[in-house]
Amino acid sequence: METEEILKEMLEQILIKLEVEYSDIQITEDEKNTYEVNITSDNPSLLIGYHGDNIQAIQHLLKTLAWKKCGGQDFNILVDVENYRKRQEENVLGLAERKVDMARKTRRPQNLPPMSPYFRRKVHMLCMNPGFEDIETFSEGKGDHRFIIISLK
Repeated sequence: METEEILKEMLEQILIKLEVEYSDIQITEDEKNTYEVNITSDNPSLLIGYHGDNIQAIQHLLKTLAWKKCGGQDFNILVDVENYRKRQEENVLGLAERKVDMARKTRRPQNLPPMSPYFRRKVHMLCMNPGFEDIETFSEGKGDHRFIIISLK
């Protein structure tokens, strides 16, 4: 059985047990061994939860169960609901670009708000792209309060 089929079947079972209605589950392999899962639902806020907490929990549960079922195969799973995370990612990257502009204009370091490791990584990767050679980023803080500082090199 393909990994996508296993993930879909397991996620369907999780959603049934949670008694959450959904209309579609789409799974794509984004990069090698990275699977993006998008759930379409009539009640997306229930699946998303406060600041995406429910998505995180579902993602963790799905990854743990799939890892066992796939015999310890190494892969990543990114669960999204109605493209909530994709929109959130676009907002975070837009904010990072505005902070880069502000750092260049004021010549002073700029702090981003605390964010998840996933979004911090996306910001660090953005600032490694061409056009950002004068910018450096680093993370500070602990746990849920970890944030990125953007500054000129």
